[in-house]
Amino acid sequence: MSGGGETSRAAPYRTPLKRARGLGAGHSGTEHFWKQRVTAVILAPLAIWFVVTLVSLVGVDLETARGIIARPWNAIIFAVFLVSMFWHARLGLQIVLEDYVHTRSLEIAGHFLINFLCGLGAVASLYAIARIAFAG
Repeated sequence: MSGGGETSRAAPYRTPLKRARGLGAGHSGTEHFWKQRVTAVILAPLAIWFVVTLVSLVGVDLETARGIIARPWNAIIFAVFLVSMFWHARLGLQIVLEDYVHTRSLEIAGHFLINFLCGLGAVASLYAIARIAFAG
């Protein structure tokens, strides 16, 4: 039994940590879990505010709707809501991709696509809010 290899007879005596080694990175799961939970907690009240605001806009003319959205607090809350939403979506899609895509090249392409589309959506949303808020 010289060398670093283990025989099949020694396998039942391995510790859980030894069995877990080599199964992937175990250092980022907790951070990812908490980021997803924090964005969910942020999104819960903001989603209610978003729905109430949209319902209040039913039947109003375009200028009134722009005026409501352009109010400083509304614009800020819209921005926080949309950035949190895209970040939360990115985190969730990342987990789905890592759990169900087992081809490394497809996983890398998927990560790139998810990051690009969520980033593009967040930037486009912030741009739209800024145009409405600063339109004169």
